[in-house]
Amino acid sequence: MTDDLLTLLRSVDTPTVCNAIETAQGKRGFDAYTRGTVLSSDPTAPAVVGYAVTARISALAPPTEAPEVIRARRMDYYRAMAEGPKPSLAVVEDVDWPNAVGAFWGEVNTTVHKGFGLSGALTNGVMRDLGDLAPDFPVIAGSIGPSHAFVHVTEIGTPVTVFGLTVAPGDLVHADRHGAVVIPPDLVEALPEAIAKMQRTEALVLGPAREPGFDFAAFEAAWTAFEKART
Repeated sequence: MTDDLLTLLRSVDTPTVCNAIETAQGKRGFDAYTRGTVLSSDPTAPAVVGYAVTARISALAPPTEAPEVIRARRMDYYRAMAEGPKPSLAVVEDVDWPNAVGAFWGEVNTTVHKGFGLSGALTNGVMRDLGDLAPDFPVIAGSIGPSHAFVHVTEIGTPVTVFGLTVAPGDLVHADRHGAVVIPPDLVEALPEAIAKMQRTEALVLGPAREPGFDFAAFEAAWTAFEKART
């Protein structure tokens, strides 16, 4: 991950990355992306890009393990988040979903994770403290709620599933208000040219469509050129 590539990926939205991956693959059918509607703590924020540091949480019921076990796992969780490869992204599966009730992400946790150097968080769980979340630390979540309930960490460093997307530790994730995508490692270096090609291709339609006098004949000509160029 070069600084230039990181800057590029943060400057484009997640739908652009999905399209660029198909452009790089030369075919449709890429499906490593989230399903359903997500909520963003800051819809105007740039995309979050990072290597996944994963965990699972639960909040519906009190933990049944001994308090010292819960505390030790909690510290192991924070250690893993602090020491994850940078840029990093917290990807936390709430195993109570779709009945998640406990907000793990609020003022305290966003501030702590930002302090550790993480770029943001992706979760199917709950967020709260919307007016007090750490700035420049977007949370892509499943819902908003007022309470932390019995939230506690149940697993660390295993593959997790959020919104139908399975994310393994170390996966490169791109996320924004549209959802998230796992970028295939063999396509990372090809993304800059794929993004540029995709944007050039879309301009074949967007340019004429924004010109005065655009009509069906102009559309037909533009779309013909677009279909010849696109994946």
